[in-house]
Amino acid sequence: MATLFVSHGAPNLILHNSEARHFLEHLGKNIGTPRAILMVTAHFETSRPTLTNNAHPPMIYDFGGFEKELREVKYRAPGSPDVAQEAFDLLEKAGLQPAFADRGFDHGTWVPLVLLRPEADVPVVQLSVEPNKGADYHFKLGQALKPLADSGVLIIGSGAATHNLHEYFRGNYQMDTPAPEWVKSFGDWLHDKIAAGDTDALTHYRERAPNAVKNHPSEDHILPLFVAMGAAGEHPHGERIHTSQEYGVLMMDCYRFE
Repeated sequence: MATLFVSHGAPNLILHNSEARHFLEHLGKNIGTPRAILMVTAHFETSRPTLTNNAHPPMIYDFGGFEKELREVKYRAPGSPDVAQEAFDLLEKAGLQPAFADRGFDHGTWVPLVLLRPEADVPVVQLSVEPNKGADYHFKLGQALKPLADSGVLIIGSGAATHNLHEYFRGNYQMDTPAPEWVKSFGDWLHDKIAAGDTDALTHYRERAPNAVKNHPSEDHILPLFVAMGAAGEHPHGERIHTSQEYGVLMMDCYRFE
């Protein structure tokens, strides 16, 4: 099964018309029915790879300042202790010292899934990111999970192609503000290197990509991309399946890896 990286944007993505929202709704109708979804979410940060293994995850509303309707959203998909154990065993075999957590769905998980799979009929397991360990580590972590993708589990990295909220709050950015050059140049570089299958450049993106640190002052929102890329195999073929931008600084690009 192909793996995906989606940019989930702000929590209110699910409330307002946008290119990204309509794309995710359309994509969800074309991904079939996996036996489970493993969501690698930027909003679950740990110091070791941690999987949720509860059977009935609650909701986490890990944000403030957005519409009150968002706190009424309930994504009722079950968890899957069995799939969590399969992932745990693969990560343990790779020497990555995984752990389990009893944790609810954060908005990096439920925002895209409300659009991708509104039926909430596929079990969902969450996997954390480890922001202090970088791109190459997360690519190798994804490689360890490839047998899970081969067995019919849809692995989705949920983050953002670009994510500098400090610039957003400092600037006068509106929903339709065009992306400035420092955002566009990074998005274009990412697309070109993924299309070329240049994993060496990608896993060293902070040194090689234009404006990499400015677009990702912290790495939490781009690390899910490397897990999805690694889970597609040693030499993944990547395709940008959507590009749009919101509020100038948020590229909403999505990728599929084969």
